Parts: sequence; structure tokens; C-alpha cells
Amino acid sequence: MFKRTLFSVLAIVVLSCISDSCAYSLNGASTAGLKTINVEFFENNAPFVVNNLSQNFTEALKTRIRSQTRLSVVRGEANATMSGAIVGYSIAPVSVQATNTNSAPPIASASRLTITVNVKYVNDADKKNNFDQSFSQFANFTGDIGTQEQAIIATILPKLTEDIFNKAFANW
Repeated sequence: MFKRTLFSVLAIVVLSCISDSCAYSLNGASTAGLKTINVEFFENNAPFVVNNLSQNFTEALKTRIRSQTRLSVVRGEANATMSGAIVGYSIAPVSVQATNTNSAPPIASASRLTITVNVKYVNDADKKNNFDQSFSQFANFTGDIGTQEQAIIATILPKLTEDIFNKAFANW
């Protein structure tokens, strides 16, 4: 009995989401009243600029929206718009290690790369979902940043885009 009821409920949910009136996805994202979104290019206005960070972040945000909603990502006029800029890119020590000599300063044994993005979200269908907010995420690493910078950025971008997505579509 329970299996049949569960199957019936799941079938109803799936069938209702197949129709055009579905405003919720199975991941909890609400896109009620929206069909299109314009994700503008996020320029890197941080004091330290990484050449491909703007492009990689913008594309990662578009990809998350495409993969987790039924919205069409368009250029120009849309039902909703995301815009903003990368405003922070910093590396700071998170732990230090003493050196063997008294005259040498301690060195960082682990460092943290933090990326901060300002995002403005305008939802024409539901103005109460609009926001203008900063989002930051980080990853810790050891060793030289130069050889692992792109890999560290690649671990931060999914966390950043998840936070932004959840704020815009899951109301978190």
C-alpha cells in the first residue's frame, strides 16, 4: 500500500513538473513567473585581477542556472537579471610555521584564497525576491599559489554560484 501511494505521489510530481506550469524543480528552486534570465558579464574589479576569472565565474553561474532550472539564459531583455562584479580576490595566511632560525620570520604553512562577488538580482515577476548582496567563498591551500591557482579557483566557483543560486531561487 505504502509503495503504491509513494509511487502515485512521485508520478504526480513528475507529471506536474513536465507541464509548463511547473514553478519548482526537484532541487527546491522556485522560478514562478520566470521564463528568461539575463546573466550579465561580471567584471573583475578586485585589486588583484586574474585574467580568466570574470569569464569563468560568469559561465559557471549561467551553467548552474541552466542545469538546475528550466529558465532560458538570454542576452538583453528578460524576466530576471543578474549583474555585478568580482570585488575581492585575496590570499591570506591561515596558519604559520616557525622557522629554524631566530632571525627569520615565521612562514605561512597554509593560506586561504577568498573570492568576493557583489550580485544584484532583479526579478520582474516577484520584486520581493530582488537583492543586492555580497557573496564570499574560500579555499585553503599549502605551497605556492602560482602552480595551483586555477585548481583552487575551480573549487571556489561552485560554492559561490550555489550560494547565489540559492539566494535567488531557493530563498535561502
